[in-house]
Amino acid sequence: MNMGKKSKLVIAISSTALFDMAESHHVYEQQGVDAYAEYQRQREDEVLSPGEAFPLAQKLLRINDKLEGEPRVEIILLSRNSADTGLRVFNSIAHHDLAISRAAFSGGESPYRYVSAFGCDLFLSTNADDVRSALDNGVAAATLLPSRGGPSDTDELRFAFDGDAVLFSDASERIFKERGLQAFTDNERAAAHTPLDAGPFKNFLQALQSLQSEFSQDDCPIRTALVTARSAPSHERVVRTLRDWNIRIDESLFLGGLSKGDFLKSFGADVFFDDQQAHCSSAREYVATGHVPHGVANE
Repeated sequence: MNMGKKSKLVIAISSTALFDMAESHHVYEQQGVDAYAEYQRQREDEVLSPGEAFPLAQKLLRINDKLEGEPRVEIILLSRNSADTGLRVFNSIAHHDLAISRAAFSGGESPYRYVSAFGCDLFLSTNADDVRSALDNGVAAATLLPSRGGPSDTDELRFAFDGDAVLFSDASERIFKERGLQAFTDNERAAAHTPLDAGPFKNFLQALQSLQSEFSQDDCPIRTALVTARSAPSHERVVRTLRDWNIRIDESLFLGGLSKGDFLKSFGADVFFDDQQAHCSSAREYVATGHVPHGVANE
């Protein structure tokens, strides 16, 4: 096969994020691993309902239908199940007609170790410890929170990102937390021409842009937005940083501290990534939300 320089977007999703496994998790918590295994075996022909990441997975895989040649998007399933109890998960994948063929069943251990081995650009899970471990190993990762907002009804896939401690490092946010808004504003104004250091999601955004470049601007199925509490004059450093990275974000919202939820709904985000629990709590009322346990807000 000749893929030239076209790279693949690889996303790892845990079984508990892909499917609603609340009931079986309850059995595990109350009765232990043996009862859980037996519970799954008895129900391996019962199809699991979609979980938080399911609509996102569907939209991601549909991108492959729009491009000729080798699939450009791959989803890897990661699970703490054993392969034996994971049979129900694969049966559910087949039932829902999801083109997912690679998986790691880690038998009770954290599966995050396989995120790098599979070359993943992003890891989505409901287990905060696994997510933190992946972030510590340099992979973009987020804990998907139960959301009240349903998926958008278009094929277009819309990603929204917070800035500091997500796309960018938390160095500026640290100044804000420790010394207040004025010190933060003064620092950003003085450093306007100095690019911000990369945060954990920079490489994922870059991989997304690489995939976007396969399409003309008129029919691109992916749209990105920066949704940040920053406002003028601290916006300039952000704009110059993205320019320095040679990354184009489709929409940038500088909200100056306004609640993000309404804006994410207006953008039509399929998923939003933020490092702060408070922002995640308001966002999840409207859209699927991934908490990024990184930076000063999570120490």
